[in-house]
Amino acid sequence: MATPLNIVLVEPQIPQNTGNIARTCAATGARLHLVKPMGFTVDDRKLKRAGLDYWHLLDITYYEGWEDFAARNPGPHWMFSTKAPRRYTDVHYPAGAYLVFGREDAGLPEGLLREHAATCVRLPMRDAARSLNLSNTVAVAVYEALRQQDFDGLLDHGAPRSFTWEEIS
Repeated sequence: MATPLNIVLVEPQIPQNTGNIARTCAATGARLHLVKPMGFTVDDRKLKRAGLDYWHLLDITYYEGWEDFAARNPGPHWMFSTKAPRRYTDVHYPAGAYLVFGREDAGLPEGLLREHAATCVRLPMRDAARSLNLSNTVAVAVYEALRQQDFDGLLDHGAPRSFTWEEIS
């Protein structure tokens, strides 16, 4: 399997979103990085309920702030923002890339966007829409990066319980 993808949440505020993102990370093998301060505690039942039975599959690291994260993870850092100048599908995400997402209510600080101007990307959307839900945005971004790596190491087929695909083909 390729070097795992890294999902970074900077100051997440909504436990259910983080729980859903944790589930996406567990299902895809992506590492989850949570940058404090957060709007909830990690023992929040809403967080655990959204992630449900997947917590044992997570590779999760906590950081005291952006400086702590950046000092320990050199990148490359892809900054996802509604303010970004290019589409998330127009760039190549190398193995081990860090996909960075900001607070649900404010996004990433503009100072970080300026500092990482060459790696700021966005999901296209209508002008009247403020933003997509954070957990949906993360899922879209994760699967684009994984698609570019041909979903290396992931199961790409399923098995129904009541029949086989071969018997109905």
